[in-house]
Amino acid sequence: MIQSDAVPTSWRAALEPELATPKSRALGGFLRAEEAADKAIYPPRGNRLAALELTPLEQVKVVILGQDPYHGPGQAHGLSFSVQAGIKVPPSLNNIYKELSADLGLPVAAHGNLSGWARQGVLLLNAVLTVEDGKPASHQGKGWEEITDAVVAAVAAKPETCVFLLWGNHARKKASNVAGLGRGSHHLILTAPHPSPLSAYAGWFGSKHFSQTNVFLDERGRGAIDWRL
Repeated sequence: MIQSDAVPTSWRAALEPELATPKSRALGGFLRAEEAADKAIYPPRGNRLAALELTPLEQVKVVILGQDPYHGPGQAHGLSFSVQAGIKVPPSLNNIYKELSADLGLPVAAHGNLSGWARQGVLLLNAVLTVEDGKPASHQGKGWEEITDAVVAAVAAKPETCVFLLWGNHARKKASNVAGLGRGSHHLILTAPHPSPLSAYAGWFGSKHFSQTNVFLDERGRGAIDWRL
């Protein structure tokens, strides 16, 4: 079982079956071996389940799916698309801010820390929760995907309506086979190209996902997200 981080209480029942599988036990062994070999792994211990810690299951209103953590020193801290304050805002997050400003008229944040969203019920979840320094996608296929699939499934099973913001093919693929997110779902599922500079001008800009999210949540009595940072 994964020993690198304690699973937050609100998520434990949903994740315990997956954490007990051979794949998850192998993931724990892989991470311990990588650290024993003095490899730099991001985010550091204590931050790897930050998305679940800051956004308990019962508080989730919105899910934003990323792929894997930033692979540069000091960037990743356990929330998709987010970086620590004082770190340069990455290009994809800068495009998120531009769309947010165009959609809701909000000023562009001066930092890249999205913890304020997480505390309001925005689950900022990466599909893979660790990465080796300088090696993007280096921890894909090691067992994280099954654990984060269980996270997405737990949100999809909630009786309260939630919004899933799926940006790019990877996010759409990850959510496509989750029970509760198919046709007739009581959740709102919004898709758009990834906000990366490589695809943002192919439909990300002008998608208006932030205003659509707030209208949906307000109409169902769940309360809008204050997207200001």
